[in-house]
Amino acid sequence: MKSVCLQHLTIGYPGRHHQHVVATGLEAAIHAGELTCLLGRNGIGKSTLLRTLSGFQPPLAGDILLPLGSDLSPLTSLTDQQLSRIIGVVLTEKPHVRNMTVHELVALGRSPYTDFWGRLSAEDKTQVYKALTLVGIEALRDRMVQTLSDGERQKVMIAKALAQQTPVIYLDEPTAFLDFPSKVEMMQLLRRLAHDEQKTIFLSTHDVELSLQMADRLWLMEPDGLSVGTPQELAANGVLSRFIERDGIRFDAATLTIHISK
Repeated sequence: MKSVCLQHLTIGYPGRHHQHVVATGLEAAIHAGELTCLLGRNGIGKSTLLRTLSGFQPPLAGDILLPLGSDLSPLTSLTDQQLSRIIGVVLTEKPHVRNMTVHELVALGRSPYTDFWGRLSAEDKTQVYKALTLVGIEALRDRMVQTLSDGERQKVMIAKALAQQTPVIYLDEPTAFLDFPSKVEMMQLLRRLAHDEQKTIFLSTHDVELSLQMADRLWLMEPDGLSVGTPQELAANGVLSRFIERDGIRFDAATLTIHISK
């Protein structure tokens, strides 16, 4: 089921005399219940696209449609309150918080639902506990955030997004600071959350090989546009070979593996 739709979308930055266009004519959909990975070379515009999808900066043209009830509504027509109940965002930057426990940080995800004083209702507390449990960090609930490893801290931020109870979660380089086993565990977690909780999970990443193995669908940003499909589809039509292959680097479309010459 389509959850987020891009229609004739142009992204970039407005200027006093002219616009700086990063990408134009983007047509794509992100599906509920799937893990979708955004790939592309450095500087191609992945972060700009993610910021635009999140509502942090306006599109230059076109629409982004988001789920509101049983309909899809333009992002630009939604209030901040509505957006906070539709989109959860997990950024690359480590949270600079001290003297706060894991439970307290995850509970901040309930802010769209709490009163002025931020008091947690019984339902809020239930959702915080559920988020901690889904991510598997119940044992960390009383730990101070600054004592956590990078992998643990990233799981806490995902739990905070889950506590927010949004149908859509965007993540910017969620595996950036992790060792390889932790990268794999993180991608497995996100895939499981997408499938089991029917979340729309969309992330930008440079971990191409992991994305080939774990993603249900790929978005590949290139200078001439956006290619969307399953890893198998983008391998079969040559898009992944064009993106990956260089001197000494070969992509095997049949096995979705990358080989490096010594």
